Amino acid sequence: MLLVVDAGNTNVVFAVHDGEKWRGVWRITMQAQRTSDEYGVWLLALLKTQGMTPAAIEGAVIGTVVPAALYHLRTLCRQWFAVEPLLASSRLDWGFAIKVDNPDEVGVDRLLNGLAAHYEYGGPLTVIDFGTATTFDVVDGEGSYCGGVIAPGINLSVEALHQAAARLPRIGIGRPVGESAIGRNTVSAMRSGVFWGYVGLIEGIVERIRREVGPSMKVLATGGLAPLFSEGTTVFDQVDSMLTLNGLRLLAGRNPLPKLTVERDFLTEG
Repeated sequence: MLLVVDAGNTNVVFAVHDGEKWRGVWRITMQAQRTSDEYGVWLLALLKTQGMTPAAIEGAVIGTVVPAALYHLRTLCRQWFAVEPLLASSRLDWGFAIKVDNPDEVGVDRLLNGLAAHYEYGGPLTVIDFGTATTFDVVDGEGSYCGGVIAPGINLSVEALHQAAARLPRIGIGRPVGESAIGRNTVSAMRSGVFWGYVGLIEGIVERIRREVGPSMKVLATGGLAPLFSEGTTVFDQVDSMLTLNGLRLLAGRNPLPKLTVERDFLTEG
């Protein structure tokens, strides 16, 4: 049993893989100072609903772009599951070249998406991840990571619009009703601008990348809003919500899991 932890700027996703399939996937809002005990009580209750105990966990892997959260997540693995987690970083064995100026600057989530995407779908390809930022990551036919594009995330853009314009309300993200781009009131006009604006951004950037990579390039989408935007464009070849988690699982399979070097405090059985 492998405990997989994907800690992003917005959510932390916990999952357990038994070597053949995912046994459970759970998410919680990212709070960098949430303690290991808070995580532990919450996670053990969820494991119990699936008939699992902490003793079943034999290894763990963590991928995070929030350094402040790492201490508590690592402590969670050590004290509640008695395992030393593998920490995803550019210095591990990825099985491919990282062809950027400074590999340490690349968010590990982007490398993880590239790893899983090439393993599952081949290449060349671009992965679009609808997270706190909207990222476009390019992988060549050999699986090498070639860089990409970072755009403001959709939620950030909506919040900035509300904060900066006194008379514009905060709106939810959704596809406008009907096919018309012209809104007949403020909310529908804003929804149209956000949705069709991002569809245009997606299609425009993909087209520019395709000119550099070649016409055979596949396009994958992941992240919470990927299914929504797949309704507005035909540019995606595949929507895969499990891409980052599968990247962590594959990375753990390529690298030896570290041994626990600190004495465990306890291991809850129930």
